[in-house]
Amino acid sequence: MAKLTHFDGKGDAHMVDVSDKPVTTRVAVAQGCVTMRAETLAHITQGTAKKGDVLGVARLAGIMGAKKTSDLIPLCHPLPITKVALELTPDETLPGVRIEATVSTKGQTGVEMEALTAVSTAALTLYDMLKAVEKAMEIRDIKLTLKDGGKSGRFEAPQ
Repeated sequence: MAKLTHFDGKGDAHMVDVSDKPVTTRVAVAQGCVTMRAETLAHITQGTAKKGDVLGVARLAGIMGAKKTSDLIPLCHPLPITKVALELTPDETLPGVRIEATVSTKGQTGVEMEALTAVSTAALTLYDMLKAVEKAMEIRDIKLTLKDGGKSGRFEAPQ
């Protein structure tokens, strides 16, 4: 069984010391979705949501979420993020919005949590902006789909 790195020999939580790790390029991609009624999705695609540009605001929220990850997750390192990109795609087959976040850094630890936080924050913002129309929306399927760089190398989630 793999060792949990956020616990010391006594079992106490601690921030991992990454000072001896080499600086490498690291990237992580996460995805998720918000499902809703087709009528709610129409407010996004037709631009009729009362709070304005739903996808634009959710994209900015996701970027901010990635940048604030170490403030939210107690044992995450503050990182010099070099890129955060979010794709928010309306999908009538859900119906809802698919969210994908890509986060990059050149550092001593990965950006998986930043990518997951970006997706989560964007999804919560979509919910917030549309909750007056539908409270039964669901935030679903948030997961890491790719991680590259560092000692453990590349991970790609099975399709």
